[in-house]
Amino acid sequence: MARREPQTLDQLLPRVLARLAEQSGQGRALGPVWSATVGANIAKHSRPHSLEAGTLVITVASAEWAHTLSRQEASLREQLNTRLGPGAVSSLVFRLE
Repeated sequence: MARREPQTLDQLLPRVLARLAEQSGQGRALGPVWSATVGANIAKHSRPHSLEAGTLVITVASAEWAHTLSRQEASLREQLNTRLGPGAVSSLVFRLE
C-alpha cells in the first residue's frame, strides 16, 4: 500500500468542516472557508447558511450582492470544491438575510 504525504491542517480542516456541515445541514461551519475563498470584502456582505445535498445556501446583505455573486457561481463552486473536496458543493443559492 502506497503511503500518502502528510497533509497540513490547512488542507484537512476545510474537508472536515464540509463533512460536518453536510451532516448537520448547518453551513455556518463553512464560514472560514467561505471567507478564505471570497475574500474579506465579500465575506462582510455574505455568509454560508446551510448545506444540504450539495446545495450551499449563502445569505447576502442585498439583492445587488446576490446578483453579483450569482454571476460568479461557477467560479465560486470550483474554488470551494478545491478547498472542500470534489463535489462538496454542486450548487450555490443566494438569499437575502
